[in-house]
Amino acid sequence: MTNNLMFTKSKLSKKRRFSIAALSLLAIAPFAALRAHGPQAGHHGHGTKMLPAEQMPWGIAGSARAASRTIVIDMGDDMKFSPDRLHIKLNETVRFQVRNRGKVMHEMVIGDTKTLREHAALMKKHPNMEHDEPYMAHVSPGKRVDLTWTFNRAGKFQFACLVPGHFEAGMIGEIEVVA
Repeated sequence: MTNNLMFTKSKLSKKRRFSIAALSLLAIAPFAALRAHGPQAGHHGHGTKMLPAEQMPWGIAGSARAASRTIVIDMGDDMKFSPDRLHIKLNETVRFQVRNRGKVMHEMVIGDTKTLREHAALMKKHPNMEHDEPYMAHVSPGKRVDLTWTFNRAGKFQFACLVPGHFEAGMIGEIEVVA
């Protein structure tokens, strides 16, 4: 058996073994992408498997049942959020109903200034990138996505649309979390 195994390995050239390995990786790539970006295009934070909530500098994923209020956020092709300024109490869990009133894709991503700028730059390089983070809502034209977040850190944060060109056009809102 050892001779057969050695014979088989020696018969396969390095180039052919590399090709087989590359094809194997290509075969599983769509499944890896699905795992990384969620099961449905256009839905952030709504994957099939619930992961433990990760503490971010601007808060942590919240439960819809724990939400003390609902805030409707409208987005439009005028590159504006309405409302664009929010005052939230420390430790408050808010359910956002994020509605796209426009004709193009928009998103609402909660974060700090540095993180949003970095992510906007990444979106320019990869404009079709999708997300599956609980602080992001990717919303198709005419649709609504709910996002629930617990603001357990005081400070000034932002929410923005990071679709290429939208952030640069000023599609940004402010969140102030106060004790």
